[in-house]
Amino acid sequence: MSVPLNREELKKKREKFIIPGVKQMYADPPHFVKGKGQYLFDETGREYLDMFAGIVTVSVGHCHPKVVQATVNQVNTLQHTSTIFMTQPMVDLGEKLAEITPGDMGKSFITNSGTEANEAAIRFARLATGRHEVIALEHSYHGESHLASTLTANHNWRPDTMPAAGVAYAANAYCYRCPFKKSPDSCGLECAQDVERVIQSQTSGKPAVMIAEPIQGVGGAITPPDDYFIEVKKILEKYGALFIADEVQTGVGRTGKHWFGISSYGVQPDIITMAKGLANGLPIGAVVTTEAVAKALQKQTINTFGGNPISAATALAVLETIEEEKLMENARVVGEYLMAGLKDLQKQFPDMIGDVRGKGLMVGMELADKNKVPLTQETMRVVEMSKDEGVVIGKGGMWGNVIRIKPPLSITKDNVDTMLKVLKKCMEAVVKVHAKA
Repeated sequence: MSVPLNREELKKKREKFIIPGVKQMYADPPHFVKGKGQYLFDETGREYLDMFAGIVTVSVGHCHPKVVQATVNQVNTLQHTSTIFMTQPMVDLGEKLAEITPGDMGKSFITNSGTEANEAAIRFARLATGRHEVIALEHSYHGESHLASTLTANHNWRPDTMPAAGVAYAANAYCYRCPFKKSPDSCGLECAQDVERVIQSQTSGKPAVMIAEPIQGVGGAITPPDDYFIEVKKILEKYGALFIADEVQTGVGRTGKHWFGISSYGVQPDIITMAKGLANGLPIGAVVTTEAVAKALQKQTINTFGGNPISAATALAVLETIEEEKLMENARVVGEYLMAGLKDLQKQFPDMIGDVRGKGLMVGMELADKNKVPLTQETMRVVEMSKDEGVVIGKGGMWGNVIRIKPPLSITKDNVDTMLKVLKKCMEAVVKVHAKA
């Protein structure tokens, strides 16, 4: 193995050979060369607590021994054939997904990514309904392809070219910044009712499907009220439209208690998409749906790398590990501890922390002043300084002012305490800068 480049050498090489749109989160980025459990290590050997999990992807921890062994065993046995040939790992994974998804969802299409899964899910819904129009939510993020980025209602990730046709957008259940100027005690779920308004005013009245994240990831951990999706599903059924739960970030136990985030809302989707944490970082995605929807897909469908034996075998090991190590329960327990710690931090910095939200280990903390003005630059400083203190956190939201905390599901309360101490130190430093300004 070659000696890792130092970060300055690597940065120059990256700038020379990688397109400029592939940006880095940090102004002064580390060069990560190793991961173990909930920790990352740079080329100097320095340890970082990873509280972002490779953008909500490393579900059972970096280089988990069981998962690594499953990957290695498959690499040494059979690496690739494609979906036109029979291999067992893809079918075994489909069987497992039928077991863990809610209701009678038993038909899977294994893909390479969440983007591809969402694209396929829209196609399935259009074929099953014989309709075309799609409803998405504001602040959403659904991927990087032309259609998936059109489904994304966040200008930071929208297509540079002409968007795809047939997509309308409903108001989001963003309680902290309610688009209807309501508060939780006066809310009549206008956000859910807006789905019907959009169907009536922006579609033919016969939409094919609505796609939504149970908790928005890139949008900033925006978490709807508990009865939001129940009302939305009633409206969709009234107009004969299907519902896709985009579980690319919320899936495989991240929100605690349930395998999928939508289950915490008591709603049965028609289609579920997933990716990211499903294979702990190996390329994979999946669409899982019902027999009724799947039967519309009779035309031959191929995916060269979808259902790849290595990714499929790895995903099976990940799901087994989540079960064996009771990581969904850990996500619930440690997630509650994390939320309590962040809300305590909010009390200490009321002029800086506007909102704390999420479920399980899918958590966000929005930095805004008392007038809810987004503190974008301050958020970036906190993220950068946290890295300098050895803690990796993410950021997101429409204005880049939400700290995203989505660690491996295996983290401990001690890890949370470490992060909270670092966040407090960084925020104190930011407040001092403001005081001098």
